[in-house]
Amino acid sequence: MTESRSCRSWRPPHALDVAAVLDPLCRGAADPTFRADHSGGLWLTATTPAGSGTAHVRRDGSGDVRARAWGDGADWLLDGLPALLGASDTAFGDFEPHHHPLVRATHRRAPGLRLGATGRVWDALVPAVLEQRVTVVEAHRSWRELCRRFGAPAPGPAPEGMRVPPTPHALLRVTDWEWHLAGVDATRRRTLVACARVAHRLERAAVLGGEEGRRLLRLVPGVGAWTAAEVAQRAWGDPDAVSVGDFHLSTVVGWALAGRPLDDDGMLEVLAPYAPQRHRAVRYVRASGFRRPRFGPRTAVRDHRAV
Repeated sequence: MTESRSCRSWRPPHALDVAAVLDPLCRGAADPTFRADHSGGLWLTATTPAGSGTAHVRRDGSGDVRARAWGDGADWLLDGLPALLGASDTAFGDFEPHHHPLVRATHRRAPGLRLGATGRVWDALVPAVLEQRVTVVEAHRSWRELCRRFGAPAPGPAPEGMRVPPTPHALLRVTDWEWHLAGVDATRRRTLVACARVAHRLERAAVLGGEEGRRLLRLVPGVGAWTAAEVAQRAWGDPDAVSVGDFHLSTVVGWALAGRPLDDDGMLEVLAPYAPQRHRAVRYVRASGFRRPRFGPRTAVRDHRAV
């Protein structure tokens, strides 16, 4: 099939921080599916219903967002550009930031922090499963390895080394030894295989949205509330999807909003005034630059390949 080449210009009708909106899609500095360039533009790859694609997104001096895309999924990516950059974030204007000074100050300082929606469940689901019960360093290393070995080269003139995320069919062909080489333990590989087998059905979660979409994802063995929330935040910009069960989140939110560490129940209690936009409140906490006190050693990074 002939590679398509397309471009699009879009002027956002609201304040927009392109880098901040797209930041959740980056899985570490060496993510092969996401790259920043010297011009201030951002490169990203995706598996789409039309095929693989690469997009380059940049804000120019006039305020317009200019995007180019390559591959069979190029037109699909460009059609989804406004939603990717938060145009579908209709709940933004209803958010009430005044329950805590830190959230209020960040909301005022970062008016362009919208919740973007990729429209793609699979591309968010794989790295989310990889991040289950391991350190971020371990998860990012496995993501890079799976993309490098089982993802296709990024279409178009993408920076060297960029890859498209592996498709469900590609992951179903991964052998036990190859999972091991990628540092993925048996529990996470079983979850990924289960997801890959029903991946076409799971894309409906982005259409359903909200709790209904998260509930659909949780029907897959191994996909719990944390993983479903992580996918919802990215695939359909769910403003209320809180990553309950995260190793660090409750502590960070606790110190930021209550001045003390909290468990998940305590975190949900302090976030309750922000419902139905609790995830947005968490984004403002993270964007504030707040850092929790550190009192002990960091979690040791394990290498499952050495087992």
